[in-house]
Order: sequence, then structure tokens, then C-alpha cells
Amino acid sequence: MWVVSASGCRWLGAGGSLAVAVGGYAAGALPVVGGGAPWAPREGAVETVGAVVAAVGLTLLVAAWWRYGLLLARGARDRVPVTLAAWVAPLLAAPPLHSADVYSYVAQGAMVLEGHDVYGAGPSVLAPGQLGADAAASVGGNWTDTPAPYGPVFLLLAEGVVKLTGGAVVPAVLLLRLVAVGALALTVWAVRGFGRGDGALWLAVLNPLYLIHVVGGAHNDGLMTGLMLGGVLLAVRGRWVLGSALVGCAVMVKSPAAVALLFVAVVVARRGGLLKGLLLPPAVAGAVAAGASLVSGTGFGWLGTQSVAGAIHTPLSLTSDLGLALGTLVADDPEPVKAVVQKLGLLAAAAIIAALAWRAYRGRIDPVLGLGYGLVALVALSPMVQPWYLLWGTAAVAAVAWHSRAGQVLAVVSAALVYETQPAGHTPWYGFVAAGLVLALGLVWLRRERWPSATARVAERV
Repeated sequence: MWVVSASGCRWLGAGGSLAVAVGGYAAGALPVVGGGAPWAPREGAVETVGAVVAAVGLTLLVAAWWRYGLLLARGARDRVPVTLAAWVAPLLAAPPLHSADVYSYVAQGAMVLEGHDVYGAGPSVLAPGQLGADAAASVGGNWTDTPAPYGPVFLLLAEGVVKLTGGAVVPAVLLLRLVAVGALALTVWAVRGFGRGDGALWLAVLNPLYLIHVVGGAHNDGLMTGLMLGGVLLAVRGRWVLGSALVGCAVMVKSPAAVALLFVAVVVARRGGLLKGLLLPPAVAGAVAAGASLVSGTGFGWLGTQSVAGAIHTPLSLTSDLGLALGTLVADDPEPVKAVVQKLGLLAAAAIIAALAWRAYRGRIDPVLGLGYGLVALVALSPMVQPWYLLWGTAAVAAVAWHSRAGQVLAVVSAALVYETQPAGHTPWYGFVAAGLVLALGLVWLRRERWPSATARVAERV
């Protein structure tokens, strides 16, 4: 049938993406004020219809993506970049989808521009009528008084967006989405640079989780991932100084990219000696971080805000859920117990990452694959987990081992997590039910078959 061919999947997915965008005009994360008529908040039947249209579109997109991946795994050849463009295009002018975080970015850029301490206060310091106040009014409740957890490179970028747009909500959001598309292009370059074919792009960036949250939601995780993978690619190619600098920039967007610095050090150490690997890449990245902190004018306050997100409970955090449950059972106040469990989770993640780095140094695992596994472990054991965090490690695994069993598992989890949030960014109970159902179906499929072809299988010594 035409609809299950590669070209049929392309247009089915494009139709799904278009439905997601159209539904977003009624049910997306629309601004409270400043959006004008096209982005005005909707209520009642219009919002409900928009949510249904978006949900149907998302399901078509997931189905098209999954079928497309099976075809690529079987050795089919197709113009994957063309498919990517067809799926991205409908999302470019849509309102923010599945998250309101982009309003925080705009507000924080305005705070930097206005001289506020972005690492000491949240967007609520922007008074009505002040630059960035419209964006601040649309920031989610948990983040209104939360200092920025982002590095100065991203805050400089957000400040530039506010300068160019005057802080107007719609132009600022659309400009940040263009930044996200630029990050997408950088990630495409990096993933293709590892030479694992179009299937790697399928898992890394054609992934609906990436399209919905990095393009639709304009999350800065895309920029972090693109810079991080680009830096690792350069290091693998022998240009470790520039690669370390790029990873340093990635850390100055979001701090989890620091995990990549360890694996860049492994690459350098295997070629130039352990001492060189341990000292020089961190020195280059540290110089970039120091320079960005000084040039931005925001200083080194980012060092003190990396744990602020952990104070917000997210149901996807296994350690937070476990800690809360244990604390409720054994103490009147569950928070101290929860904090201990969260710290133990981070220690366990650090131990796993260190073990993977050691195995990579000994040549028992590809350093890029080790990075991917390490980032997945960090997300799984972190005190604060959002669905799109899975993309950090997925991109690295896709770059070198999309066709592996790990790639299959990440594809299944990605397909499930797109349902966890609604277009407006809320996480209702039925989102978890839908995600659980997709995950269960995917796990049944995993038990029955591996990828149907070994044409792109990556050799890996475990």
C-alpha cells in the first residue's frame, strides 16, 4: 500500500505534524497576554477540538515515524532530510507546544537586558509594563520565582532575542524557534558525521519527541545536544581543542553536557596519554565557561542554581517518587528522606558514568555510545526529569548505534513519552495512561523481534 511506503510515511507524518500545529492554535501553550488574535487563549469546545486534532496528529506522526524506521532498518533508501523538512515545516509558525518553558527563556533574556540578577530571582521580578513582562505572565507556576538554571551562553542568546524583538511575545518565541531549528541543523551535521546512515537521523532528530519538544516547544536542550555532539565529533576527528570548546559552550547552555567532556577526555587520553586527556580538554572547556561568565555580565551565579530544578517534583523522576514514598512511610516530613534518595540516585549515576568512561578508555565500548548510555543513566536517576531529557542520550546512541538493541529501546520509550504532556504543557493522568499503553505495546514488540536486518548493526564489545 502507498501509505506504508517510504514516501507515504513522509506525507502521513507531514499531515500529522500539520494537525499538531493546527491543534496548537486552540490547545497549545498560548500566552496569557500579548499573543494577539492568532495566539489568544481559547476555552470550551474550541480548546477541546484543538486538543483532539493535535492528539490525532501526534498519533499519525508517531505511526509514520515508526513505520519509516522499520523500512530504513530493512535497508530501504529514502531522502530522510526531505522527510525531516516536511515534518518540521508545519511546526515553525505554531504557538509553543507541550511546554511553556520558552516564555521563561524570553523573560530571563529580558531580566539580563534590564540588569536583574537572573541567578538570584525568577521572572516574577518583571513588573507589568516592563520589558519581558508579557512573557513572564505566561511562565508556568513552578518557574515564576525560580532562578535560571541555564548557563550564560544561552542567557546571552535569550538577551539578544529580546533586543531584536523588543520583548514582544510572538516574535521572540518564533525567533527562539529559529534558534531551535539551527540547533537541529547542527545536530544533523554531527549525527551524520559519525557515518551511521539515515537511520541515525531517524532516531535522533526525526524522532517525534525531538520534533514536539525541541522544534514545537523550542527547548534549549536541542542547542545543548547539538553543541555537545558537534564537540565530540570534532574530538573523534582529532580536533579536540575546538571540540572541547564546543562542549564548553554546551555546558554553558545546560550543565548536563559536562558528561560529554569526560568522554572527550577519554578520546584524547587514548591517543595522547592519560595525563593529557585528564587535564587539557577540561582546561579548554573551563576557559570557555569562565570567559562566557565574564563576558555575559551574569557572572558565575549559574554554579549555585544547578540544583534548583530538583526542588520541583516531576512524576517521571524515579528517585523523587521513591524518596517521597519512603519518606511518607517512615517520617512525618518526607522531604529529608526524599532528598537523601535523590542524592543517592545522583551518586549512582556518577558511578555508572565513571564505569562507562573507564570501559571506553580500555577500548571495550565506543566512547560516543558510552556517552549516550551515561546520559540516559543520568536522566533515569535524576531528581528532576522531563520527557525531552531522554533526547540527550538518544542522540548520542543514535549517532553510532541506532540499529542496536539500545536504539530499539530508546525508540519505544520516545514513542511513549510524547503522550505524557498535553499541547498546553500540562501532564494530566490520562497522559501517563496513554504513555504507559504505548510503552507496554512497545515492550511486547521488543520481546518478539529485533530490527529485521543487520545491515546497519554496529559492532560493540560489551
